[in-house]
Amino acid sequence: MTTTAPAPVTQIRVPIRSAGSELRAVKIVWQRELLRFANDRLRIITTLVQPFLFLFVLGSGLSSLTHGSTDGLNLRTFLYPGVLAMAVMFTAMASAGSIVWDREFGFLREMLVAPVRRSSLVIGKCLGGATVATSQGVVVLAIAGLAGVPYDPALIAAAFGMQLLLAFTITAFGVMMAARIKQMQSFMALTQMLLMPLYFLSGSLFPASNLPTWLTVLNRIDPLTYIVDPLRRLIFAHLDLSPAVRASLSPGVTWNGWRVPAGVEIGIVALIGVVMLAIAIGEFNETE
Repeated sequence: MTTTAPAPVTQIRVPIRSAGSELRAVKIVWQRELLRFANDRLRIITTLVQPFLFLFVLGSGLSSLTHGSTDGLNLRTFLYPGVLAMAVMFTAMASAGSIVWDREFGFLREMLVAPVRRSSLVIGKCLGGATVATSQGVVVLAIAGLAGVPYDPALIAAAFGMQLLLAFTITAFGVMMAARIKQMQSFMALTQMLLMPLYFLSGSLFPASNLPTWLTVLNRIDPLTYIVDPLRRLIFAHLDLSPAVRASLSPGVTWNGWRVPAGVEIGIVALIGVVMLAIAIGEFNETE
C-alpha cells in the first residue's frame, strides 16, 4: 500500500512594517493617482473648461459694467485669484472621489488589507490628489498674462505654493467625505452642493468688504476665503494701482476691525488641511 506524501505547505511571509515600506506605500498610491489622471485626457480638458469660462466669458462680458469703478483695471485681473483657486478645487475633489469608485469595484478593500498603515494610504492619496490638481493650476498660471497679471517669478512661485496648499486641503476634505460614502452619485451630489457655495462665498467675485452682515459671516467662515484673499493681495502688489482702487478691490479679510495678515490666512488653510487629514485617517482606521 502506497501512501501519498502530503502536499507541501506554501508559507506566506508578511513583510515587517518599516519606515521604508510605509514610504513605498505612499509613493505607490501617489503614482497611481498620477497615472490615472494622465490616462484620462477627457478629464484633463473638462476640468479646465469652468475656470476658462469664468475668466474669459464672465470676466470679459462684465468688464464694460465695472470699468468706471475699477480705475481701468480689467475685471479678468480681479477674477484671476478666484480662478486660480477654482482650477485646483474641482480636480482635487474629483481625485478624492475616486475612493468611492475603488470601494464599489472592490479595489479599496485590497488596498486596506495590505501590510501597511492605512494612514500611509490616505497620505499618498492626498499627496497624489494635490499633485494632480496643482498640475491643472499650472495651466492657469501659464496664462496669467492674458488676465493682465505680470509674469513675475516671485509672484508665480508664491501663487504655485498657495495652489498646492489649497489642493492638499481640498483633497483631504474630499477623502474625509469619501470614507463614509458608498455610491459615486451621492458623492457627486455632495460635491456640487458644497463646492460652488464655497467658491461664491469666498470673495472670488466680489470684494470682501461692505457686505451685508449675513454675507460677511458666511464669507469669514468659508475656508476658501483665506486662500483667495492672499492670492489677490499678492497679485495686486505687482500691479500699478491707485491706493483708493487697491483699498476698494482688495480690502483684505477683517476680524472685528483687525485685518488678518496673509501669513495667518495661509496658516488657517494649512491647519484645516491637517485636521481634515487626521479625521480622514481616523475614519479609514475604523471603516471596512
